[in-house]
Amino acid sequence: MAVFTEVSKKEARELLRRLQLGELVALRGIEGGIENTNYFVTSDQGEFVLTLFERLTAEQLPFYLHLMKHLAHAGIPVPDPRADKHGDILLRVCGKPAALVNKLRGTSQLAPQSVHCAAVGDMLARMHLAGRDYDRQQPNLRGLPWWNETVPVVLPYLEGEAAALLQSELAYQNHVAASSAYAALPRGPVHADLFRDNVMFDGEELTGFFDFYFAGVDAWLFDLAVCLNDWCIDLATGLHDAPRAQSMLDAYQAVRPLTAAERELLPALLRAGALRFWISRLWDFHLPREAAMLTPHDPTHFERVLQGRIANPLKA
Repeated sequence: MAVFTEVSKKEARELLRRLQLGELVALRGIEGGIENTNYFVTSDQGEFVLTLFERLTAEQLPFYLHLMKHLAHAGIPVPDPRADKHGDILLRVCGKPAALVNKLRGTSQLAPQSVHCAAVGDMLARMHLAGRDYDRQQPNLRGLPWWNETVPVVLPYLEGEAAALLQSELAYQNHVAASSAYAALPRGPVHADLFRDNVMFDGEELTGFFDFYFAGVDAWLFDLAVCLNDWCIDLATGLHDAPRAQSMLDAYQAVRPLTAAERELLPALLRAGALRFWISRLWDFHLPREAAMLTPHDPTHFERVLQGRIANPLKA
Protein backbone atom coordinates (compact mmCIF):
# COMPACT_ATOMS: atom_id res chain seq x y z
CA MET A 1 0.00 0.00 0.00
CA ALA A 2 1.28 3.43 -0.93
CA VAL A 3 0.11 6.66 -2.57
CA PHE A 4 0.65 6.91 -6.32
CA THR A 5 -2.52 8.96 -6.97
CA GLU A 6 -3.44 11.87 -4.73
CA VAL A 7 -7.10 11.85 -3.66
CA SER A 8 -8.56 15.20 -2.56
CA LYS A 9 -11.04 15.65 0.27
CA LYS A 10 -13.58 16.82 -2.31
CA GLU A 11 -13.26 13.54 -4.21
CA ALA A 12 -13.52 11.55 -0.97
CA ARG A 13 -16.67 13.46 0.02
CA GLU A 14 -18.25 12.74 -3.35
CA LEU A 15 -17.44 9.04 -3.02
CA LEU A 16 -18.99 8.79 0.45
CA ARG A 17 -22.15 10.51 -0.77
CA ARG A 18 -22.34 8.18 -3.78
CA LEU A 19 -22.15 5.19 -1.41
CA GLN A 20 -24.49 6.80 1.15
CA LEU A 21 -21.87 6.46 3.89
CA GLY A 22 -22.21 9.87 5.49
CA GLU A 23 -19.95 12.91 5.65
CA LEU A 24 -16.15 12.91 5.51
CA VAL A 25 -14.37 13.37 8.85
CA ALA A 26 -10.77 12.47 7.91
CA LEU A 27 -8.69 11.30 4.95
CA ARG A 28 -5.16 9.88 5.40
CA GLY A 29 -2.78 8.15 3.00
CA ILE A 30 -1.50 4.75 4.06
CA GLU A 31 2.23 4.03 4.08
CA GLY A 32 3.75 0.68 3.17
CA GLY A 33 3.21 -1.72 0.30
CA ILE A 34 4.07 -1.13 -3.32
CA GLU A 35 1.13 -1.86 -5.62
CA ASN A 36 -1.88 0.39 -5.08
CA THR A 37 -2.90 3.76 -3.69
CA ASN A 38 -4.56 3.42 -0.29
CA TYR A 39 -6.26 5.82 2.09
CA PHE A 40 -7.98 5.54 5.44
CA VAL A 41 -11.35 7.26 5.08
CA THR A 42 -13.32 8.18 8.20
CA SER A 43 -16.94 9.30 7.92
CA ASP A 44 -19.56 10.01 10.54
CA GLN A 45 -20.80 6.46 9.89
CA GLY A 46 -17.55 4.53 10.33
CA GLU A 47 -14.01 3.83 9.17
CA PHE A 48 -13.12 2.55 5.71
CA VAL A 49 -10.17 1.83 3.42
CA LEU A 50 -10.13 3.29 -0.09
CA THR A 51 -7.97 1.54 -2.68
CA LEU A 52 -7.16 2.91 -6.14
CA PHE A 53 -5.77 0.18 -8.38
CA GLU A 54 -2.63 1.24 -10.22
CA ARG A 55 -1.81 -1.97 -12.09
CA LEU A 56 -4.82 -4.26 -12.02
CA THR A 57 -7.38 -3.69 -14.75
CA ALA A 58 -11.15 -3.29 -14.53
CA GLU A 59 -11.40 -6.73 -16.16
CA GLN A 60 -9.23 -8.39 -13.50
CA LEU A 61 -10.66 -6.66 -10.44
CA PRO A 62 -14.09 -8.35 -10.13
CA PHE A 63 -12.33 -11.61 -9.20
CA TYR A 64 -10.76 -10.01 -6.12
CA LEU A 65 -13.70 -7.92 -5.01
CA HIS A 66 -16.31 -10.65 -5.39
CA LEU A 67 -13.97 -13.13 -3.69
CA MET A 68 -13.90 -10.87 -0.63
CA LYS A 69 -17.70 -10.63 -0.70
CA HIS A 70 -17.95 -14.42 -1.04
CA LEU A 71 -15.61 -15.03 1.90
CA ALA A 72 -17.26 -12.39 4.07
CA HIS A 73 -20.65 -14.02 3.40
CA ALA A 74 -19.13 -17.38 4.45
CA GLY A 75 -18.02 -15.93 7.81
CA ILE A 76 -14.33 -15.37 7.04
CA PRO A 77 -13.25 -12.03 8.56
CA VAL A 78 -12.24 -10.08 5.44
CA PRO A 79 -13.03 -6.56 4.19
CA ASP A 80 -16.45 -6.34 2.54
CA PRO A 81 -16.56 -4.05 -0.54
CA ARG A 82 -19.29 -1.40 -0.40
CA ALA A 83 -21.70 -1.05 -3.29
CA ASP A 84 -23.29 2.03 -4.81
CA LYS A 85 -27.04 2.39 -5.46
CA HIS A 86 -26.66 0.31 -8.62
CA GLY A 87 -25.03 -2.57 -6.70
CA ASP A 88 -21.60 -1.92 -8.21
CA ILE A 89 -18.59 -2.66 -5.97
CA LEU A 90 -16.00 -1.73 -8.62
CA LEU A 91 -15.91 2.07 -8.52
CA ARG A 92 -13.89 4.86 -10.16
CA VAL A 93 -12.00 7.57 -8.26
CA CYS A 94 -9.62 10.05 -9.91
CA GLY A 95 -10.09 8.17 -13.16
CA LYS A 96 -8.79 4.93 -11.62
CA PRO A 97 -10.68 1.71 -10.77
CA ALA A 98 -11.29 1.72 -7.02
CA ALA A 99 -13.01 0.02 -4.10
CA LEU A 100 -14.07 1.09 -0.63
CA VAL A 101 -14.13 -1.54 2.12
CA ASN A 102 -14.79 -1.53 5.86
CA LYS A 103 -11.71 -1.08 8.06
CA LEU A 104 -10.99 -4.18 10.10
CA ARG A 105 -10.71 -4.05 13.88
CA GLY A 106 -7.29 -4.50 15.49
CA THR A 107 -3.68 -4.05 14.46
CA SER A 108 -1.05 -6.07 12.64
CA GLN A 109 1.03 -8.42 14.79
CA LEU A 110 4.55 -7.83 13.52
CA ALA A 111 6.28 -9.93 16.20
CA PRO A 112 4.12 -13.07 16.15
CA GLN A 113 4.28 -15.88 18.66
CA SER A 114 3.06 -19.45 18.24
CA VAL A 115 -0.48 -18.52 19.25
CA HIS A 116 -0.70 -16.00 16.40
CA CYS A 117 0.73 -18.46 13.89
CA ALA A 118 -1.82 -21.06 14.96
CA ALA A 119 -4.64 -18.56 14.47
CA VAL A 120 -3.40 -17.78 10.96
CA GLY A 121 -3.11 -21.47 10.10
CA ASP A 122 -6.62 -22.17 11.34
CA MET A 123 -8.22 -19.27 9.47
CA LEU A 124 -6.21 -19.91 6.31
CA ALA A 125 -7.57 -23.46 6.13
CA ARG A 126 -11.10 -22.18 6.77
CA MET A 127 -10.65 -19.59 4.01
CA HIS A 128 -9.49 -22.26 1.55
CA LEU A 129 -12.53 -24.43 2.29
CA ALA A 130 -14.88 -21.44 2.08
CA GLY A 131 -13.53 -20.62 -1.38
CA ARG A 132 -14.24 -24.04 -2.88
CA ASP A 133 -17.58 -22.96 -4.33
CA TYR A 134 -16.40 -19.56 -5.58
CA ASP A 135 -17.31 -19.59 -9.27
CA ARG A 136 -14.94 -16.99 -10.75
CA GLN A 137 -11.60 -18.04 -12.21
CA GLN A 138 -8.36 -16.09 -12.46
CA PRO A 139 -4.81 -17.42 -12.20
CA ASN A 140 -2.27 -16.22 -9.67
CA LEU A 141 -0.85 -13.36 -11.74
CA ARG A 142 2.46 -13.59 -9.87
CA GLY A 143 2.82 -17.32 -10.47
CA LEU A 144 5.31 -19.31 -12.54
CA PRO A 145 4.62 -17.61 -15.93
CA TRP A 146 5.38 -14.22 -14.30
CA TRP A 147 8.56 -15.61 -12.72
CA ASN A 148 9.72 -16.84 -16.12
CA GLU A 149 9.02 -13.42 -17.67
CA THR A 150 10.58 -11.37 -14.87
CA VAL A 151 13.80 -13.24 -14.04
CA PRO A 152 15.47 -12.18 -17.34
CA VAL A 153 14.57 -8.56 -16.49
CA VAL A 154 16.12 -8.58 -12.99
CA LEU A 155 19.00 -10.98 -13.64
CA PRO A 156 21.36 -8.24 -15.00
CA TYR A 157 21.24 -6.59 -11.56
CA LEU A 158 22.72 -9.70 -9.89
CA GLU A 159 26.20 -11.18 -9.98
CA GLY A 160 27.97 -14.39 -9.07
CA GLU A 161 26.28 -16.74 -6.60
CA ALA A 162 23.04 -14.74 -6.42
CA ALA A 163 22.56 -14.82 -10.19
CA ALA A 164 23.33 -18.54 -10.30
CA LEU A 165 20.89 -19.25 -7.46
CA LEU A 166 18.10 -17.31 -9.16
CA GLN A 167 18.55 -19.17 -12.44
CA SER A 168 18.90 -22.62 -10.88
CA GLU A 169 15.88 -22.16 -8.63
CA LEU A 170 13.71 -21.00 -11.51
CA ALA A 171 14.74 -24.11 -13.47
CA TYR A 172 13.91 -26.27 -10.44
CA GLN A 173 10.46 -24.72 -10.04
CA ASN A 174 9.67 -25.29 -13.72
CA HIS A 175 10.63 -28.93 -13.19
CA VAL A 176 8.39 -29.20 -10.10
CA ALA A 177 5.45 -27.59 -11.92
CA ALA A 178 5.68 -30.25 -14.65
CA SER A 179 5.44 -33.14 -12.18
CA SER A 180 2.45 -35.41 -11.52
CA ALA A 181 2.64 -34.63 -7.80
CA TYR A 182 2.24 -30.92 -8.53
CA ALA A 183 -0.75 -31.64 -10.80
CA ALA A 184 -2.36 -33.51 -7.89
CA LEU A 185 -2.21 -30.58 -5.46
CA PRO A 186 -5.64 -29.33 -4.28
CA ARG A 187 -6.43 -25.90 -5.71
CA GLY A 188 -8.76 -22.99 -5.26
CA PRO A 189 -8.70 -19.27 -4.49
CA VAL A 190 -5.60 -18.27 -2.52
CA HIS A 191 -4.58 -15.01 -0.89
CA ALA A 192 -0.95 -15.45 -2.06
CA ASP A 193 0.38 -12.50 0.00
CA LEU A 194 -0.72 -13.19 3.58
CA PHE A 195 2.22 -11.54 5.34
CA ARG A 196 2.16 -10.23 8.91
CA ASP A 197 1.02 -6.79 7.79
CA ASN A 198 -2.01 -8.24 5.96
CA VAL A 199 -3.58 -9.79 9.05
CA MET A 200 -5.26 -8.03 11.98
CA PHE A 201 -5.27 -9.11 15.61
CA ASP A 202 -6.92 -7.81 18.75
CA GLY A 203 -4.64 -9.31 21.37
CA GLU A 204 -4.53 -13.01 20.48
CA GLU A 205 -7.81 -12.88 18.54
CA LEU A 206 -7.44 -12.87 14.75
CA THR A 207 -9.83 -10.20 13.49
CA GLY A 208 -9.22 -10.28 9.75
CA PHE A 209 -7.29 -10.99 6.56
CA PHE A 210 -7.01 -8.15 4.06
CA ASP A 211 -5.26 -6.93 0.87
CA PHE A 212 -6.50 -9.67 -1.48
CA TYR A 213 -5.14 -7.99 -4.61
CA PHE A 214 -2.56 -10.71 -5.33
CA ALA A 215 -5.18 -13.45 -4.96
CA GLY A 216 -5.84 -16.03 -7.65
CA VAL A 217 -6.58 -19.69 -8.21
CA ASP A 218 -3.49 -21.69 -7.29
CA ALA A 219 -2.35 -24.57 -5.09
CA TRP A 220 -3.53 -24.12 -1.52
CA LEU A 221 -0.11 -25.40 -0.45
CA PHE A 222 1.53 -22.38 -2.08
CA ASP A 223 -0.63 -20.10 0.10
CA LEU A 224 0.42 -22.00 3.22
CA ALA A 225 4.07 -21.86 2.13
CA VAL A 226 3.92 -18.06 1.71
CA CYS A 227 2.59 -17.80 5.28
CA LEU A 228 5.25 -20.12 6.70
CA ASN A 229 7.93 -18.08 4.93
CA ASP A 230 6.86 -14.89 6.70
CA TRP A 231 5.13 -15.74 9.97
CA CYS A 232 7.58 -18.50 10.91
CA ILE A 233 10.86 -16.88 9.88
CA ASP A 234 13.24 -14.73 11.91
CA LEU A 235 13.26 -11.47 9.98
CA ALA A 236 16.78 -10.51 11.00
CA THR A 237 18.40 -13.71 9.75
CA GLY A 238 15.86 -15.41 7.45
CA LEU A 239 16.10 -18.54 9.61
CA HIS A 240 13.22 -20.97 10.13
CA ASP A 241 11.41 -20.85 13.51
CA ALA A 242 10.37 -24.46 14.16
CA PRO A 243 7.91 -23.93 17.08
CA ARG A 244 5.96 -21.24 15.19
CA ALA A 245 5.92 -23.33 12.03
CA GLN A 246 4.66 -26.41 13.85
CA SER A 247 1.88 -24.36 15.46
CA MET A 248 0.76 -23.06 12.07
CA LEU A 249 0.92 -26.48 10.40
CA ASP A 250 -0.93 -28.22 13.24
CA ALA A 251 -3.70 -25.63 13.28
CA TYR A 252 -4.08 -25.70 9.50
CA GLN A 253 -4.25 -29.50 9.39
CA ALA A 254 -6.77 -29.63 12.23
CA VAL A 255 -9.17 -27.97 9.77
CA ARG A 256 -7.89 -29.35 6.44
CA PRO A 257 -5.33 -32.17 6.60
CA LEU A 258 -2.67 -32.05 3.92
CA THR A 259 -2.81 -34.68 1.18
CA ALA A 260 0.07 -37.03 0.38
CA ALA A 261 1.03 -34.87 -2.62
CA GLU A 262 1.06 -31.77 -0.42
CA ARG A 263 3.27 -33.39 2.21
CA GLU A 264 5.65 -34.51 -0.54
CA LEU A 265 5.89 -31.07 -2.13
CA LEU A 266 5.92 -28.82 0.95
CA PRO A 267 9.74 -28.31 0.77
CA ALA A 268 9.51 -27.43 -2.93
CA LEU A 269 6.60 -25.02 -2.43
CA LEU A 270 8.40 -23.29 0.43
CA ARG A 271 11.22 -22.68 -2.03
CA ALA A 272 8.66 -21.48 -4.59
CA GLY A 273 7.21 -18.99 -2.11
CA ALA A 274 10.65 -17.62 -1.31
CA LEU A 275 11.53 -17.37 -5.00
CA ARG A 276 8.32 -15.50 -5.85
CA PHE A 277 8.99 -12.76 -3.32
CA TRP A 278 12.70 -12.58 -4.06
CA ILE A 279 11.86 -11.93 -7.73
CA SER A 280 9.18 -9.34 -6.98
CA ARG A 281 11.39 -7.50 -4.49
CA LEU A 282 14.25 -7.46 -7.00
CA TRP A 283 11.85 -5.99 -9.56
CA ASP A 284 10.48 -3.35 -7.18
CA PHE A 285 13.94 -2.46 -5.86
CA HIS A 286 15.76 -2.11 -9.18
CA LEU A 287 12.83 -0.88 -11.32
CA PRO A 288 10.86 1.28 -8.87
CA ARG A 289 7.85 3.47 -9.62
CA GLU A 290 7.50 6.96 -8.20
CA ALA A 291 5.05 7.20 -5.32
CA ALA A 292 4.54 9.21 -2.18
CA MET A 293 5.57 7.18 0.88
CA LEU A 294 6.95 4.29 -1.21
CA THR A 295 9.87 2.33 0.29
CA PRO A 296 10.88 -0.83 -1.60
CA HIS A 297 11.54 -3.93 0.53
CA ASP A 298 15.01 -5.45 0.79
CA PRO A 299 15.21 -8.29 -1.77
CA THR A 300 18.13 -10.04 -0.04
CA HIS A 301 15.81 -11.15 2.80
CA PHE A 302 14.06 -13.67 0.55
CA GLU A 303 17.35 -14.71 -0.99
CA ARG A 304 18.35 -15.79 2.52
CA VAL A 305 14.99 -17.50 3.11
CA LEU A 306 15.39 -19.43 -0.15
CA GLN A 307 18.91 -20.51 0.79
CA GLY A 308 17.56 -21.74 4.14
CA ARG A 309 14.71 -23.66 2.51
CA ILE A 310 17.17 -25.39 0.18
CA ALA A 311 19.65 -26.25 2.94
CA ASN A 312 17.05 -27.39 5.50
CA PRO A 313 13.85 -28.78 3.88
CA LEU A 314 10.77 -28.71 6.16
CA LYS A 315 8.68 -31.86 6.40
CA ALA A 316 4.94 -31.69 7.18
